[in-house]
Amino acid sequence: MTTDVVTVEPYTSLTAVAACMREADVGCVLVISDDRLHGLVTDRDIAVRVIAEGLIAGSITALEAASGDLVTVTPDTSLCDASALMRDHALRRLPVVDEGRIVGLLSLGDIASTPHAQEVLIALNNAPANH
Repeated sequence: MTTDVVTVEPYTSLTAVAACMREADVGCVLVISDDRLHGLVTDRDIAVRVIAEGLIAGSITALEAASGDLVTVTPDTSLCDASALMRDHALRRLPVVDEGRIVGLLSLGDIASTPHAQEVLIALNNAPANH
């Protein structure tokens, strides 16, 4: 997992979120306040939930654009179980939380060097889109 995650406050404008993604060269930021995870915003969320709907990014907050009903894992979740969750929910990233506090982000890139990589990628490729 990646422990150096990029975070923003819930009421950060989506324009500022996109700029943050560009500056950090990431496709995902976590929406956090008081060390608690409230959501996750991806570059795809910005394109599909905001731009494609004709909304103005400057008037939308990170929390409004975020995927709020998140599937998460804990630091002691096995890679097999995390991979199964990613497959079952068609996810490319899983926040890792410990007692509600974010400790990292597990991504497909993190799994790519493991024996489970091919299985997870094939399953995700065959899974329906997660909108």
